[in-house]
Amino acid sequence: MGVFFHQSARGRLISCKPLLAGLVASLFATGAFAQVLAPDMGTPDADLPVLPNINQYANPKAPANNPIANEPELILSAKLAENGENIGRGLVWRVFSPEPDADGKLQLLATSKGGTTSFNLAPGSYLVHVAFGRAGATKRVTMTRVKRNETMILDAGGVKLNAVLSGGGRIPQDQLRFSIYEDHEDASGERALIIPDVKPESVVRLNAGTYQIVSNYGTANAVIRADIRVEAGKITEANVEHRAAQLTMKLVRETGGEALADTAWSVLTTSGDIVRESVGAFASIVLAEGEYIIIAKNKDKIYQRDFKVVAGRNQDVELIATNGASATTTANQPAGGEEPLD
Repeated sequence: MGVFFHQSARGRLISCKPLLAGLVASLFATGAFAQVLAPDMGTPDADLPVLPNINQYANPKAPANNPIANEPELILSAKLAENGENIGRGLVWRVFSPEPDADGKLQLLATSKGGTTSFNLAPGSYLVHVAFGRAGATKRVTMTRVKRNETMILDAGGVKLNAVLSGGGRIPQDQLRFSIYEDHEDASGERALIIPDVKPESVVRLNAGTYQIVSNYGTANAVIRADIRVEAGKITEANVEHRAAQLTMKLVRETGGEALADTAWSVLTTSGDIVRESVGAFASIVLAEGEYIIIAKNKDKIYQRDFKVVAGRNQDVELIATNGASATTTANQPAGGEEPLD
C-alpha cells in the first residue's frame, strides 16, 4: 500500500502515514472495508408467503361488501298524467337531503337517468325530484326498513311549434326560431324567459299551464306573439302566421345593373326608427308588413327610396344611383329627432 503525501504552501512534502493508519482502522471498525473486499456469495432463499389464487377476490357487489345494498330499496316511476303510462326514458332523477347544508343548499345524494329506477336509501326523509325536459315534480319520501314504490305524476305535456307565411307559404326553418315565456308578468311588466331558441317542429316538455310563445322570422322585426295552453299527457301543436316578406336590396347605376360594393344600408320606419343596418353590395332582410324608408350610402352619396312590404311577397329591391342623390351633408342631419345615421 502506498503512502499519502501533502504538499504545503512552501512546497515541502509531509508524510501522511498516521492519517492512512487511522483511515484503515476506521474502515475495519465500520465494516465498510469488509463489504468492499467480500466476494459475492449469492442471496439466500427466503421463505415467501403463499399468495392466494388470482381468482380469489372480494366481490364489491356482494351484500357483505356493499353496505348500501343492505338498505331498503326505493323504486321510482313517473307519468305525465294520472291515467297515463309510465315514462320509459328521458327522465332525470335526483335525491336530495331534506335539510340545507351550511351554504343553504340541499345536498345531492344520488342521481339516475332513464325511465323507472331504484335507490337504496337508509331509513329517513328525502326529497325526490324528477325532470322530463322542462317539466318536473318534487316529492318528500320517508324511508323505513321496508321496500317502497313511488309513482310521480308530472302533470305535464308537450308543445310543438311552427310558423307559416300568409296564405300558407313555407318559411325556411333556419330563419325561424321560438322562445317560450311564462304567461304572467312580474312587477316590472316583464315575462320570465323559460326556453330560448327553440327550433321549429321540436317537442318541448312543459308542465301543464298557459305560456306565451314568441316567433321570430329572420332577425329584424318580423315577430309574432301568441298564448298557448299545454295539457297534461298531450302534445299541443301551435302554428303561427307571419305577415312578412324577405327583401334583397342592391344599389345600381341603372335598372338591372351590377350591385355597387361597399354600400352601407339602413332600413327605417316611416317615423324614423332604425330597423336594421348592414354593409355590403347586397342586403337581405325579413321585414314585417308595412311601409319603410330604404337608405343606401356609397362613398359620399346618399340614396333613398320609400318601399311598402306586402306579406308573403319576397322581392328584389333596386336603388338607382343618380346624380341627383343627396350629398353627405344631408346625411348628417338627424331624422325625426334621432341621432345621425353615420
